[in-house]
Amino acid sequence: MALSVPLDASPDEVREALRPLRNPVTVAVMSLGNAFAAGAIVRVAHSFLVDEVLFVGTEPHYPKASMGMEKYERIRRLTDLSDLVAGLSGRPLFAVEREHATRSLYDAAPFPEGVVFLFGSERFGLPPAALERADAVVGIPMYGVNQSFPVAVAAGMVLGEWARRRYRPGVVLGGRDGPPPGRQGRVVGI
Repeated sequence: MALSVPLDASPDEVREALRPLRNPVTVAVMSLGNAFAAGAIVRVAHSFLVDEVLFVGTEPHYPKASMGMEKYERIRRLTDLSDLVAGLSGRPLFAVEREHATRSLYDAAPFPEGVVFLFGSERFGLPPAALERADAVVGIPMYGVNQSFPVAVAAGMVLGEWARRRYRPGVVLGGRDGPPPGRQGRVVGI
């Protein structure tokens, strides 16, 4: 559904208006080593209105790569993997990595409510300790000779599949120009 907010709304006002619309899914990034990819993941996460984005460790991110969406997201920095695990509060942790996958992104098994998807480096993947702690390791099928998807693309694929499984008929999605003709978008009041 298309969302629009008053042009003079502050980032805090927009975040507050979006709060009840957020989805029960979290994105965590660890060991990316790519500030542009981290910024792009923030933009992707915003497109799915995730509950929050977690940066684990000293992960840099380049705000410009998020196209301004970092202003509207709940972004938290955590010191390390143990800080992430302590903050899960019972939420399942699904690492995303092809090489150590225990299930495919497209397996029929549902994603649990409140799942935290953890993404790592395109080159080195996630640290062994993160894979050991994960409740599942999700792999995205690949057919070429390359070893990984760009991590922001992988985040989009995972969140897209998560959203597809939650899709309800009758939900209208709109883009920059609003919903399709004859359909109503949603105006967020601030």
